Amino acid sequence: MHGRLALALALLAAAAPIPLDAATSSTFLVNATVQAGCLVVGGVTNYGNLAFGSYSALSTAAVTTQLGGTTVTLQCTPGVTLSMKIGGGQNNNGVRNLKRSTGSNLVAYQLYSDAAFSQVLGIDQTVTVSYADPTAIKLPVYARAQLTGALPAGSYSDVLQVTLTF
Repeated sequence: MHGRLALALALLAAAAPIPLDAATSSTFLVNATVQAGCLVVGGVTNYGNLAFGSYSALSTAAVTTQLGGTTVTLQCTPGVTLSMKIGGGQNNNGVRNLKRSTGSNLVAYQLYSDAAFSQVLGIDQTVTVSYADPTAIKLPVYARAQLTGALPAGSYSDVLQVTLTF
């Protein structure tokens, strides 16, 4: 019996692998993917306001304003093309209108994408938002209205839907 045990141990010893040189250094892959996109800073839901101000009911002035108030700041991955479109508003009849809060009187107004009021922002027209700093993008929205001089006193307003794509 001892002979068989000795033979089995000898066979096991012969079958055991011979130690090889082990690799003591190697490599492994490290990677990441940066997704293109934009962020609304602060997660605000109101992108600001267009406030024309207060005027006499007899005024016939052309009045202007730009997006202000708590205006939204966007941050985009450098190189991302950011676009916006603005709907016709709650008082749209083919033209954007401010409506008197206690009546049906309207004041037509037009939106622009530049301070010179030369680039009209049509209803639901998609426009590219230009920016120099991808960490501090402001929406370029300017407005102009022509007062008629025959408006009843009151508060006139509208609400616009802004859609951003990137």
